[in-house]
Amino acid sequence: MTQDTAARASHLLALHRAPELLTVVNVWDVASARAVADVPGTTALATASHSIAAMLGYEDGENIPVDEMLAAVDRIVRATDLPVTADLESGYGDPAGTVRRAIDLGVVGANIEDGMRPLADAVRAVEAVMGAARDAGVPDFCLNARTDAFVKDEGRSPEECLEVAIERGRAFLDAGAPMVFVPRAAERAHVEALVAAFGPQRLTLIGVPGALPLAELQDLGVARVSYGPWSQRVALTALQQLVEGVHEGRGLPEGTRPLN
Repeated sequence: MTQDTAARASHLLALHRAPELLTVVNVWDVASARAVADVPGTTALATASHSIAAMLGYEDGENIPVDEMLAAVDRIVRATDLPVTADLESGYGDPAGTVRRAIDLGVVGANIEDGMRPLADAVRAVEAVMGAARDAGVPDFCLNARTDAFVKDEGRSPEECLEVAIERGRAFLDAGAPMVFVPRAAERAHVEALVAAFGPQRLTLIGVPGALPLAELQDLGVARVSYGPWSQRVALTALQQLVEGVHEGRGLPEGTRPLN
């Protein structure tokens, strides 16, 4: 397991470092994982903590017990041969320990949020996570160190949020994180500044309505775009549209695909 996990981690890291933009459409259970993995061109899977929590009836924000989160992640990992990176929120009180448990399941990358904790504490968490990964025999573990500089702006201007994101992201990279995740950094000028500060193929973003085109993000040197809870929202929107159609006397929409 350790050798297979280490090899998948190295492969996932190589996908981030390639000049081609890595796109991952987030999944939340075995059915969604298999549906995404079966689409040609899919090279990796990412879980969405918000979507897993919602599936199990919890509000987002570490309200789901860590054991339930990891159990859901485990089922996803066992359902695919693709590398899987897991959204582990802020680490459930023990980022290094939670990541080590995830690695034991075969997870090869993780999002860990800083929650805008004091920078020294956030840096120590990054160092501890990467140390735990090395101790587990997975030195290329794809930690996607998330800063909430734009999410929790605390009244800062967008330019001030950018400055904070750059400071924290550089500190995370210096602490050993291979990538930095900056959700809600959406303006082209901000993306350009973040890539310039971190280096090409180090920045990861989330795709949201109105985001820059993927081809443009690739040209700017972004490493990865994921979709967080939006993929589940797309699926549930389709479900509601089906229900609306049934209520109006229609049946299944044309083009509905059978799934194994």
